Amino acid sequence: MPVKALSLHITGIVQGVGFRPFVYNLAVACGLTGWVLNASDGVHCVVEGPPSTVDAFPDALCGNAPPMAVIERVVTEEVEPEGFSDFGIRASQAEAGAMTLVSPDIATCAQCVSEMSDSDDRRHDYPFTNCTNCGPRFTIIADVPYDRPTTTMRDFPLCAECLAEYEDPSNRRFHAQPNACFRCGPRLYLNIADHASVTSEDSWRWTPECEVAPRPHRDPEAERARTNAILDTVVEALGEGAIVAIKGLGGFHLACAAGDVDAVERLRARKHRWGKPLAVMVPDIESAAAYCVVGEAEEKLLTGTVRPIVLLRRRADANPAPAVPLASGVAGGLAEIGVVLPYTPLHHLLLQRFGGPLVMTSGNLSDEPIATNNAEALTRLGDIADLFVLHDRTIRSRYDDSVVRVVDDLVEPVRRARGFAPHPLTLPFHTDTHILAVGPEQKNTFTLLKGGHAFVSQHIGDLENAETLTSFEETIALYQQLFRVEPHIIAHDLHPEYLSTKWALESDLPRIGVQHHHAHVASVTAEHGISERVVGVAFDGTGYGEDGRIWGGEVLLADWVGYERAAHLRYVPMPGGSAAVKRPARMAIGTLASLGLLEHPGAAPLRSRLVAGEERTLLAMLEHGLNCPLTSSMGRLFDTVSAIVGVADDARYEGEAAILLEACVEPGETGSYEFGWLDAAGPGEPAIIDSAPVLVSTLDDVAAGLPPGVIAARFHEAVVRCIIRIGERFAYETGTRYVALSGGVLMNRIVLGKALRGLRDAGLEPLTHKHLPVNDAAVSFGQAVVAWARRHDA
Repeated sequence: MPVKALSLHITGIVQGVGFRPFVYNLAVACGLTGWVLNASDGVHCVVEGPPSTVDAFPDALCGNAPPMAVIERVVTEEVEPEGFSDFGIRASQAEAGAMTLVSPDIATCAQCVSEMSDSDDRRHDYPFTNCTNCGPRFTIIADVPYDRPTTTMRDFPLCAECLAEYEDPSNRRFHAQPNACFRCGPRLYLNIADHASVTSEDSWRWTPECEVAPRPHRDPEAERARTNAILDTVVEALGEGAIVAIKGLGGFHLACAAGDVDAVERLRARKHRWGKPLAVMVPDIESAAAYCVVGEAEEKLLTGTVRPIVLLRRRADANPAPAVPLASGVAGGLAEIGVVLPYTPLHHLLLQRFGGPLVMTSGNLSDEPIATNNAEALTRLGDIADLFVLHDRTIRSRYDDSVVRVVDDLVEPVRRARGFAPHPLTLPFHTDTHILAVGPEQKNTFTLLKGGHAFVSQHIGDLENAETLTSFEETIALYQQLFRVEPHIIAHDLHPEYLSTKWALESDLPRIGVQHHHAHVASVTAEHGISERVVGVAFDGTGYGEDGRIWGGEVLLADWVGYERAAHLRYVPMPGGSAAVKRPARMAIGTLASLGLLEHPGAAPLRSRLVAGEERTLLAMLEHGLNCPLTSSMGRLFDTVSAIVGVADDARYEGEAAILLEACVEPGETGSYEFGWLDAAGPGEPAIIDSAPVLVSTLDDVAAGLPPGVIAARFHEAVVRCIIRIGERFAYETGTRYVALSGGVLMNRIVLGKALRGLRDAGLEPLTHKHLPVNDAAVSFGQAVVAWARRHDA
């Protein structure tokens, strides 16, 4: 009987997703012999058997791959048969310089949840249950190939029962690297803050001495009893208003009862998080639907394998009524609530016991990175949390929760982190030049380009302190190690004071500076594989312009290499610079004074709310040009209108004034204001989008006593019409049908949704992000693409 042998090299996300067990079982089912192994560059296997069966094997492999696997390429080569007697999984092979993709963390699967709920199962109530289909992945990986010795599970030697599962091809824990149980796996600890009145057993307390290597095996029943006692103590404390720090997959959460007004306010005060909405974890989809409107796409997100925080619209009715009303301090008067379902075994166990909704927010002091290790959390969160639920599995990579929302059936990333990163974007080109793009200052991410992939990092945060900069540096080092990237070029923002820019300028590597809004537009077009010149609308709060001014209301005719500034929002002064960002009332006074509108009757309410002497000081600054940089920012125009109508004189967090203005929009209002248009003063000069007519109409309506919701609706419609007008005008002039939309202003659900529909109705093709947030988190990807296009200039 003829025998054929075939060698296969499979690349993509094929490690950490049960791929070797899948290949093993498929080969055995097909009656083939040979072997499979993990390597630094993917998965390799050899199958041997009847020619027809061997020839069909690659298609069967691609067509039946595990659900979390992403096969990018299968390279086959016929080889000489060796007469294998069976099929086996061989030891992994590390190869210097070789790279494979790594799976993001995966939410706990239904089978594992069922086991935790089964009193007869040995993993009943085990808070670290996982299998090949779920559990920690990227947050525990130290290197590739992905095997237990290269993860932080290396300190937990498998017990006999777990080892038997690990070696059993018919078991879904066959080669599950984080496999563990009460006997051999990670365990919970409970530490009580000095200021808290809760009591607990001393034996539950974590100290550094607990983390010996290797960890000892323990009595399962004693461990189960200990775990349940810890959970019962935590649940009781939550019910009494306690704030609990909980160690998760990529860092700590701070939790409290979401229906407890005092607990929520206490959490805000201790965390220094004023105004910004808090995420809420609920036990199931029915609970989510009691608070919010949950569409089909949103339900899939909430219950899927990633389980991000999903921004959902509040219910206008009370049907079904939630069992526990949310405290007003959770999300204030905003129309959306960030909702997440349990995604770790510990979450499931807590929510099963507590029942009601929990605030689940990042475990940090505002503006700092989240805490990841036990000692760090006890120090940094010591004045915030009353209790600390700790465990002894080391977190290798720091991760926040991802945040998404659905706009017109489009799943829009708001923060890309756990569950999505480090899944790469596929480039529309192949590069042998490795590029590191370090991103902007706010909502920082970095991007590494290699081959056909763009590795866009998880959300790092705002690079405004040493702690976040350290996290930035550590994460770059990890990505470079895992994905075997040695940058040849560094791309950076033009702003000389950004910490990311300063970091790049200290490098000896060739550097390419990329204008902020050009990077925004390039990030959109590169996601869609469009390298030609397009109309780019980049509306945001702040971006350093090539004229040294603060841009943010930009119309760019751009490809990946360069751009022409075709138009921009009218320049207005920012009294006090960054101080005007934090106080929209200050921004409004500067804008109205510069346009000669301060004496308009509609400005009187705003002026009356200023503190004594404030207007005099601001006008003096404007008169003498003292710290009053000019800006073309659309974000600052939103701030100005918000202050004029009395929605927000101050902003406690970035974008708050614009968010509150969006939240107060009157849905039934159909009126609109209109921007003016000033044609270019000469060749090479940009046209000016004049905000003065919009502001006059706003002031007229304030003076007439119209409700803020009506005025906000008319202003939003004006911005939408402005975007459509831009698209129609410049697409016609440049001969393109593409209009790329990017920048933080496009986070506005109303503006983005209506602009997309309006541009399509005009016969144009709007482009917005598919995989990245529309805000500054996408800038590093755009920087990298522009640097690649300009690589020969470095």
